[in-house]
Amino acid sequence: MEEFEYFRNNESSVANNSRHSLLASGWRPFHREFNWEFFGELLLKDTKELTERSLNLISSLAESLGRNNYAWWANLLNLSSENTRYELEKFWNYITPDPLTPDYRYKDILSTETPVVQFVSRNSIPIDYVLNRLREVTVMRILELLGHPNIITQYYLERNLHFPVEKFVSWERLEIVNIVYSYWSQPDVWLQIEPYDRGRRHYTLMAKDLSPLINKATYDLAVILSGYQSRVGKVHSQFPLRSFPEDIQNFSDAVQQAILTQNQLAVLVHGEPGTGKTAWTQAVAKEILVPLGYVIFILDHDAIANFVPPTYLERICIIINEADNLAQDRASEVAQYSNKTEHILSLLDGTLYQSVIDESGIQMRQKIVILMTCNTTERLDPAMLRKGRVDLMCEFSHRFV
Repeated sequence: MEEFEYFRNNESSVANNSRHSLLASGWRPFHREFNWEFFGELLLKDTKELTERSLNLISSLAESLGRNNYAWWANLLNLSSENTRYELEKFWNYITPDPLTPDYRYKDILSTETPVVQFVSRNSIPIDYVLNRLREVTVMRILELLGHPNIITQYYLERNLHFPVEKFVSWERLEIVNIVYSYWSQPDVWLQIEPYDRGRRHYTLMAKDLSPLINKATYDLAVILSGYQSRVGKVHSQFPLRSFPEDIQNFSDAVQQAILTQNQLAVLVHGEPGTGKTAWTQAVAKEILVPLGYVIFILDHDAIANFVPPTYLERICIIINEADNLAQDRASEVAQYSNKTEHILSLLDGTLYQSVIDESGIQMRQKIVILMTCNTTERLDPAMLRKGRVDLMCEFSHRFV
């Protein structure tokens, strides 16, 4: 029994400290405001319940004031008793609208945990970390674009609190002990923040349509994963497209036209080492794809085998170097011990993806461009070069580097 009392007292002390911490950091009690429109709705559509609650409140107040065995001033003081205040607060909460909360029917949801923790071992590659880091960057960029919200609320110890938006500095500096809700009225976007242990948090954005914000937030973003090194940043191209030979520039124009007209596009360039294949893919990404809103993924072979294109991104470009070592001819002895050829073939099956629509009759809107380089096409599996997988090919024969 003594242990139970100690635990309860300790828990109460922690709760009070948290409440004091919230008040000290700028949070203020949320006061419900009377709304004539809301009260009119109650009066017209819930007349019986409103009448019963009003009569119950009047009865409770009359009972507090009409005690015969107490002086009149004692009855007046009784109006401030805990029971009377509870009845008044309950009635006030009934006739005033609740604080705004997210509409969980919103179809567009984007969430992330922050900070993202990276785990790398000999048996795993950090593809999950990279994708989680990209999601984190996207959510944080969206919050920067949104700026100050209209409201910031938090419910704690049976009380609604709000943070004055004019005093808001950043989400990282906001004191959070329970679920926090924020709302931006103009774009109609909700944010939900849940605190975890050790300072970690879970951010969830909800809206009818997050696509415009995601497209702005991911503009000029690129992801590279090579070996155990990974980075989320921007595309850098050392050589512009105009520095390539004229035939390559003409091919680049054809690629650009195909990008504008096709949802799924695969391009393969081949040639001896030093002919500028890798430099060309970076130039195409920088000068053609990034301005069109594509997020660039430069992935090694292990990452490709475990890569699933993020569905919240509308436009994705995947750059694969040395594809002849990835999609090797399955008739060869080396390819018998690897299933990477099947992975790349399934990724290239753009026509297959377009052959299935969802129940509403809408085709997948995501656009994917795949740029591949290889030294020779002789080692490639013949299935890769069939129509519907690789759309455009070009041989690089000029010594570039």
